[in-house]
Order: sequence, then C-alpha cells, then structure tokens
Amino acid sequence: MEITTQMIKELRAATSAPMLDCRKALQDANGDFEKAVDWLREKGMATAAKRADRDASNGVVELYSHGGGRVGVMVEVNCETDFVARSEQFRTLAHEIALQIAASAPKYITADEVSAEDIEHESGIARARALEEGKPEKMLEKIVEGRLEKYKDEACLMRQAYIRDESLTIEKLVLQNVAAIGENIIVRRFQRWELGEATKHE
Repeated sequence: MEITTQMIKELRAATSAPMLDCRKALQDANGDFEKAVDWLREKGMATAAKRADRDASNGVVELYSHGGGRVGVMVEVNCETDFVARSEQFRTLAHEIALQIAASAPKYITADEVSAEDIEHESGIARARALEEGKPEKMLEKIVEGRLEKYKDEACLMRQAYIRDESLTIEKLVLQNVAAIGENIIVRRFQRWELGEATKHE
C-alpha cells in the first residue's frame, strides 16, 4: 500500500512522533493507522526504558484535594531538567498521578516495595479463602500466587489501571510521557490522607 504524506501527517499529529518514525511505522503496518500507532508506542516504550537509569533530580511536588477536602494527596514526581519540570505536559502528568492516588488509594509505588508482612498477610487470607472454597490442596500455591499478583495490581501505583483509560497502567502512562518528553520520569514518593481515617499512632 502506498504511504502518502497526508497519512504520515495524520499519524504525526496523533502521536507527536518524528516524521521518519511515522513513515516507518506506516510501512511496517502496511498503512493500518491503529497498528502504526501501536508500533510507535512500542518503540517509544523501548526508548523510554533505556532512559530509566538517567538522573532525575528536578520535578514538582503536586498537591491535590478531592471531595471538598475529604481526601488530600501530595506526590513528588521527578524529571531531569528544570525546563521539563515547568512544561505543561509534565505538570499534567503529575496532576494525573495525584488524581490516581486520590481515587485508587495505592499503598506502594512499585511491587518491589511491598512489605514482607503484607505478602504474608495477603497469602494467609488467599490460602484460607481457597480452602474455604474447597479448592484442591495441590492448586493452593498457584491460587495464592494469582491472588497476590491481583493484590499488587491494586496496591501498587505503577501497576494500577489508569482511571481515565483502563487499557493503560500508570507505569505505561509514565513511559509514554518519557518517550514523548525525552527525559527520565520517576514517581519518587507520595502521601494520601483521608478525613477521619485512623493513623498508625492511634
């Protein structure tokens, strides 16, 4: 199929990818627009992954209050330069991450941070539930493993489904922005408060 300039322009407008990459994506996808978008996304993800070890010490602390002050979120999102830290795209991403935290109440940023106590606690619940449901003994470990993964999908910010587009995880959303912005982006830390919730000291 012939790849026209108009097709390349449309793909560039939709993805902000360089013209040459848009042409290559359309050639590889035989003119299929959706496949070309996927091709560019994958390429962007691969490029973004290579940036993960670059120092990110600039950024923003985003504050968000939800439900008339019932939920408050503070999140630090880092990038490599002050120029990007001030950009609208980066600020929008930080705001979206704060919204995600407010709505989905993660406990951790990544699965690596999940505490041994939490793993033990969730495993115990999953095992007891499986036995209660009459699952065979030999299937228990597999069932517990599956439920632990589900717990991590819910408890870890980067593994959560993005509230505006459930086909994306927060990790993929960040990687897309890394690919588009051209700098490493890290969600450094966050805190979420909900009115009336008990603290660890109570």
